[in-house]
Amino acid sequence: MSAITLLTGQILAFDHSPFAGDPLGAARLHEALLIENGRIIALGTARDLRAQAPQARVTDMGKHLITAGFVDAHVHYPQTAIIASWGKRLIEWLNTYTFPEEMRFADPAYAAEIATRYLDLMLAHGTTTCASYATIHPASVTAFFEAAQARGLRAVAGKTCMDRNAPDGLRDTAQSAYDDSKSLLNCWHGVDRLSYAITPRFSPTSTPDQLAALGALWSEYPECLMQTHLSEQVDEVAWVKSLYPAARDYLDTYESHGLLGARGLYGHAIHLETRERDRLREVGAALIHCPTSNTFIGSGLFNLAARMAEGQRIGLATDTGGGSSFSMLRTMAAAYEIGQLTGTALHPAQLLWLATAGSAEALHMGAQIGNIAPGMEADLVALNLASTPAIAQRSARAADIWEALFPTIMMGDDRAIAGVWVAGKAI
Repeated sequence: MSAITLLTGQILAFDHSPFAGDPLGAARLHEALLIENGRIIALGTARDLRAQAPQARVTDMGKHLITAGFVDAHVHYPQTAIIASWGKRLIEWLNTYTFPEEMRFADPAYAAEIATRYLDLMLAHGTTTCASYATIHPASVTAFFEAAQARGLRAVAGKTCMDRNAPDGLRDTAQSAYDDSKSLLNCWHGVDRLSYAITPRFSPTSTPDQLAALGALWSEYPECLMQTHLSEQVDEVAWVKSLYPAARDYLDTYESHGLLGARGLYGHAIHLETRERDRLREVGAALIHCPTSNTFIGSGLFNLAARMAEGQRIGLATDTGGGSSFSMLRTMAAAYEIGQLTGTALHPAQLLWLATAGSAEALHMGAQIGNIAPGMEADLVALNLASTPAIAQRSARAADIWEALFPTIMMGDDRAIAGVWVAGKAI
């Protein structure tokens, strides 16, 4: 007989998206859940579930709020060691910090060291799934997947492909990008809880031939995700126009090479033209909002409310290490602040949904992770809603769960993480 765990606390499960109707009614609180073989098998009262599974091992989290584990839809694990590097715009930041650091991932031992460090930091902040870029080195992908597999994580990664506008030692070719990506895909995609993402860094660092090669690979493996960057900064958009003068817009550099589709993840997507927004919505692609990165590197303000209103699919992400925090709590806070600057106060339910179910849906994993429901994988986080004196004194005045949670969103950090479970196993 398999072991069953009874987990008790304030368990929050979404019934529907809080962007569809009144956010206050989007979720319900439960007293307990049962976990068996890495999956949630029941939700309900503690009394009923104890009666249903009297043999269950009980973990009582008291007043802590238990939600689905956070889902980070866009990270660069190789940038872990250079997070919070001082004051450069995007292109300068890449040349000054990112590219020299990524050169080090030619060493498999270093790649393994940073992959381990990143995933441990990620879990310490309550994130249980991420979609990560690696470097051009196949060993950097292997290191990430091996570390994720050892922890039982549901995770996404891909070899970053670049064949121009990058230093010697960080360029591949159209053919090697295709060959390496295909080999890694066949090795890792669908193994345990791992998924491969075809990964051109962005149009300025790929020739048309390389984009076409990766588009051809995606057409061969349409079940895979494809991740890249789009319209992050205005000077980047201008650079793309100079490199692809025949393109209708930035998105067209991907679309014309077979790299636009429903399973595409387009990081940042701040400075979009009308045609681009229409096409992204038509195909059901995901825009990945990276608020701490957008403010830290000075990229601009993503208008989340406007994009939601027009029917876009949107995920939330730290964008480590252009983003300035490993924490999805801090990322939610930054999303709230940017929402204020763009004229919309995001409700706590909307912020939490973006960091869990919304990002899971962006990754096409909404049936497996991102919410708490029978049959879903038991990736969970417990939040201490009184983790610091400042937070505790504010949450003590709360009239409902959302008012109790909001101070932790705005002021919380890894001290608020009271427990993490990956596939039902406590970390």
